[in-house]
Amino acid sequence: MAASEAAPFVKTGGLADVLGALPAALDGLGEEVAVVLPLYRSTSLRGARVAWRSHPVWLSGTQYLVDLHVLDGPPTYYFVGCPPLFDRDGIYTDPGGEEYDDNHIRFAVFARVALHVARYEFRPRVIHCHDWQAGLLPVYLHELFPTDPTFLNVRTVFTIHNLGYQGLFPGAAFGQLGLDGSLWSPGRLEYHGKISLLKGAIVYSDAITTVSRKYAEEIQTAEYGFGMDGLLRSRSHVLTGIMNGVDYSEWNPETDPHIAANYSVEDLSGKRICKRDLITEFGLPDEAMERPLIGIVSRFAYQKGFDLIEAIAEDLANERMTMVTLGTGDARFERMFRNLAAAHPEKFAVRVAYDNVLAHKIEAGADIFLMPSRYEPCGLNQIYSLRYGTVPVVRATGGLDDTIDESTGFKFWEYSGRELLGAIRAALAAYQDRSRWESLMCNGMSKDYSWNVSAGQYAALYRRLAG
Repeated sequence: MAASEAAPFVKTGGLADVLGALPAALDGLGEEVAVVLPLYRSTSLRGARVAWRSHPVWLSGTQYLVDLHVLDGPPTYYFVGCPPLFDRDGIYTDPGGEEYDDNHIRFAVFARVALHVARYEFRPRVIHCHDWQAGLLPVYLHELFPTDPTFLNVRTVFTIHNLGYQGLFPGAAFGQLGLDGSLWSPGRLEYHGKISLLKGAIVYSDAITTVSRKYAEEIQTAEYGFGMDGLLRSRSHVLTGIMNGVDYSEWNPETDPHIAANYSVEDLSGKRICKRDLITEFGLPDEAMERPLIGIVSRFAYQKGFDLIEAIAEDLANERMTMVTLGTGDARFERMFRNLAAAHPEKFAVRVAYDNVLAHKIEAGADIFLMPSRYEPCGLNQIYSLRYGTVPVVRATGGLDDTIDESTGFKFWEYSGRELLGAIRAALAAYQDRSRWESLMCNGMSKDYSWNVSAGQYAALYRRLAG
């Protein structure tokens, strides 16, 4: 596998969780797995050995000297050390949030080194690339090594974790990638006058996956395709959706060390203790114990549907409920939640922060978990919520639609405040029927979205490709 991040070494988002968990799950199924990552300044490599020092890699006439560090597995992790490219304060952006203007070069060199690893260190039958940062690897494999016996019958898989991030760079940067000029065309890497590294991977990979069945369908439409829908429809015969798994060793109310009381589907009594703890944490009044408690843990982003909450905020204030929110992001939505908390302190509370412990407390202490996303490739919090007996209210998109049904939660389809309010009101009404509510809780807690299930689907795909 080749990717730009993996937990616990480096993490900016959900991609890191996948690369931290999927390789180990595959290893548990008997697959041999290695992962290639850049070595960033922030990455700790205690216990690693050095496989190469000052290994030369050429890109468009420029030489880069690369060290390769190895953490032996299984699974084995290889780290591409090239200080001029990766020894920086940020991963993709500088401390001010501006993207590094040489990201195309950084990840082109990374892709070339990953192929060197496949040649000299770990001889794979399948190379699995993740997101645009690894998007040039299938391109280089196909264009630069078509007759190389090392790569005879080696197949490539490319996973789109979020189609909204396409690896776009100015057209003038094409000449720095070390590729033949014929690839500067609409049928290859050119995309409306720019380069798209993600497009290159879609064109050249033997198989394409994304992180839920529904999202695989949605990205082939104009609404969700971000301009790539036509290309994806043309490659639909190699496109499939495989749901991300979750790590139940971290997200499990029976063993979670961060919550006030552990509980299980057989004994739910600890959940009320967790609710009391959460209400105290947010400074809400005692009467909140008797009202449905809605939880949100999210980036505050347009994608996540917070404009719908904004549209129905005053309606929510009149409902018999309480809401706690944790997240950071768009200043508009940070301000909205702070204003709600100031105007209705008995009903709304917000913590503008990233806080993993508090995220666990919200999953355990809330009655309802809200995810009204505009689009959601997979989503993880709704799956965590199922295991914690916290009933999800979600928009029926991507992985949210795949994982939630009428036996475990509430869905709405049309992207509107009115429909969101209707779904919330349906959940609030169901909460009053204790027998029905506990049935929803227990159904959700019994679902299995572990990585073993997802890894089995990936392993089957690899076997088909490898023949």
